[in-house]
Amino acid sequence: MDFAFDARTEELRAKLLAFMDEHVYPAEATEHEQRAQLASPWDTPAIVEELKAEARKQGLWNLFLPDAEHGAGLTNLQYAPLAEITGRSPHLAPTALNCAAPDTGNMEVLAQFGTDEQKKEWLEPLLAGEIRSAFAMTEPEVASSDASNIETRIERDGDDYVINGRKWYISGAMNPKCQIFIVMGKSDPEGDARRQQSMILVPRDTPGVEVRRAMQVYGYEDHSHGGHAEVVFTDVRVPASNLIGEEGGGFAIAQARLGPGRIHHCMRLIGMAERAIELMCKRAVSRHAFGKAIAEQGVVQNWIADARVTVEQLRLLVLKTAWLMDTVGNRGAHTEIQAIKIATPRAVVEILDHAVQVHGAGGVSQDFPLAELWSAARTLKLADGPDEVHQRSLARRELKKYL
Repeated sequence: MDFAFDARTEELRAKLLAFMDEHVYPAEATEHEQRAQLASPWDTPAIVEELKAEARKQGLWNLFLPDAEHGAGLTNLQYAPLAEITGRSPHLAPTALNCAAPDTGNMEVLAQFGTDEQKKEWLEPLLAGEIRSAFAMTEPEVASSDASNIETRIERDGDDYVINGRKWYISGAMNPKCQIFIVMGKSDPEGDARRQQSMILVPRDTPGVEVRRAMQVYGYEDHSHGGHAEVVFTDVRVPASNLIGEEGGGFAIAQARLGPGRIHHCMRLIGMAERAIELMCKRAVSRHAFGKAIAEQGVVQNWIADARVTVEQLRLLVLKTAWLMDTVGNRGAHTEIQAIKIATPRAVVEILDHAVQVHGAGGVSQDFPLAELWSAARTLKLADGPDEVHQRSLARRELKKYL
């Protein structure tokens, strides 16, 4: 296993680090100020479009997509350290580079499974950053971690499909630029458990699509990523040509989509942890209590040391996972993908919690990014499958060796 960064990765890392210092970090406060002045908090502040234009000019665009025809053509191992850097400002940097979820996963689905017509109509404007998208899978009435529970129906009717169902926590759907939904639902409820589901493209302006409300995450409305919405589909009719792949192929497409998404999340989480360590150290050396710097307190030193050890361990595990995905494929890296999904959010939540503690009241305020980062990291213990589902699957794979 060789995790050394090649020349192209080093070049892109240097450019991206400079972009973060020169453009992204200074824009964080501006983005909040501009958003407060918008007619709707879901509109896009001007500074975001300026960052996107600059990133594209510098060639820092669509770095996530390994398909050289549509993206940067980077391997998972090449993209991993770049995703980590964007995680230092997760509410701004991924969007600036057109590397933000859920668009990334949706573009991967369209690039891999879409027809030429679907690519032209939806993938091309997504790649250009002209529109946004949403992935509608999770439902409020069932445990959606088990895809066989999903109740939304996708039923064939002549040359059309008709969709009925209720989804929630549909990321990106509150953004007015979100023009297309990839909807997962049951097309054959009586079929094999892994052949019941299909995925279909539903334009936002289709009659019967209702974006009902924004869902909060620990009290936050994630404006920068287009929020998380409850969406209801009532007798929504779309052409049969909007089906992605084949009928009954939804489960397999979901698995293909979620594997790369999990490693992207984990690398960005490591970037969030690095930002937390930096802020924690700066705060600890600058604040004094009981006659000495907080940094001299043994418990704070332990937090900082443990955080550094944890981040180095996690990074190596994620890089190993990226290397395996490149060399033996997502299926061959299944154990490691689950391992990083279990370990990374859990550890980063703890690091962020300690960083909040060092900041005192400031840590839970809007004056520092820590509370928002904590909320995002804690949510990732649920997103793309809750920890317990991955633990169950991983344990079964380990036990199988002894049965």
